[in-house]
Amino acid sequence: MLRFVVSMEKTSCVNLELVLLLIICLCNTSVQCQTRPINHISAEPPSPSRAPELKNKFQKIILSILFGIVTGLICSFLFAFTVRCFVRYISRTPILKGPVIFSPKIDPKTLQLALANENQLLGSSPNGKYYKTVLDNGLTIAVKRLEPFENGSPQAQIKSVKRRMQQELEMLASLRHRNLMSLRAFVRESDGLCLVYDYMHIGSLEDAMKRVRENQLELRWEPRLRIAVGIVKGLQFLHFSCNPSRVLHYNLKPSNVMLDAEFEPRLADCGLAKMVMPNLDRAPSGYDAPECFQSCRYTDKSDVFSFGVILGVLLTGRDPMDPFFEESASGGSLGRWLRHLQHAGEAREALDKSIIGEEVEEDEMLMAVRISVVCQSDLPADRPSSDELVSMLTQLNSF
Repeated sequence: MLRFVVSMEKTSCVNLELVLLLIICLCNTSVQCQTRPINHISAEPPSPSRAPELKNKFQKIILSILFGIVTGLICSFLFAFTVRCFVRYISRTPILKGPVIFSPKIDPKTLQLALANENQLLGSSPNGKYYKTVLDNGLTIAVKRLEPFENGSPQAQIKSVKRRMQQELEMLASLRHRNLMSLRAFVRESDGLCLVYDYMHIGSLEDAMKRVRENQLELRWEPRLRIAVGIVKGLQFLHFSCNPSRVLHYNLKPSNVMLDAEFEPRLADCGLAKMVMPNLDRAPSGYDAPECFQSCRYTDKSDVFSFGVILGVLLTGRDPMDPFFEESASGGSLGRWLRHLQHAGEAREALDKSIIGEEVEEDEMLMAVRISVVCQSDLPADRPSSDELVSMLTQLNSF
């Protein structure tokens, strides 16, 4: 019994020691947990001392981004501009030297040799002189020498004018119509250009009407009306059938209307006056529309006005610069004189006596006087178009 009691005491002591040891461990663990720092998941707001520093960094980042964008845009624009200038430079029309031939009948060397020789002078105009020459193969051609470049002009400006004229001439050489003079070739020279056309034995309408006034040529109403219809058909082609844009003549007058052996007219120097004198700075010829001098504007209706004067010349046989019109009470021009006689019922008095024949032809001529008068209206809107004129003239009995 005593042993049992002793053993029980020993067991109780051991258990007591284990309990005390467990309590001590728990206490140590609690103390460590209290002293260890606690990590919070949510971020604490920055301290007031760090706020300006973060703001400056943010501003620097924004400025860097903006500077990069602006620099990129400037570099892009400069690159695009450089590429565009380079493309325009390599694609611009080169200034050709020597003859530019559009007809297989003309040899370049033969043409240059013929131009170097003395040629027969046919006439002159404010923008050049006309010559007649014969090539080695027997082909007779008409040459117009232009001197459009001023000696005092800058070299770059002269090159620009030459390049523009070359482009215009190449375009004009591509036009094909029975009532247009075809450009067969052109030769660039140091002081201008030489234009090569087919030679017309009869010459210009101005030459023909001059011979009519001097009684050296008889020109009845039928060929005169054929000439008028041909001129209008040539204008109709220029105004309505040319691609990509219409072509204006700018200087339509009898000296620029050539006649073949059948008295079929062909318009020459189409658009040439605009190239040589872009500001229409020229002396009055009696064939220019009023708006050419009042506002320096030129339209297809300006060509129609010039045709109206030419038709008046064909009907009356008179030159529009004749002092007779200045001395008359009609207002000083061919158109106003015709309008005055028409309103007075005396249009027959204006007709060329050499073409008055049968009664039917006289009726046609009186109708043509009305057409000439309306073409010479002061306002462009009151004039018919060249397309309408073709219908008006071809409805006359001879056609």
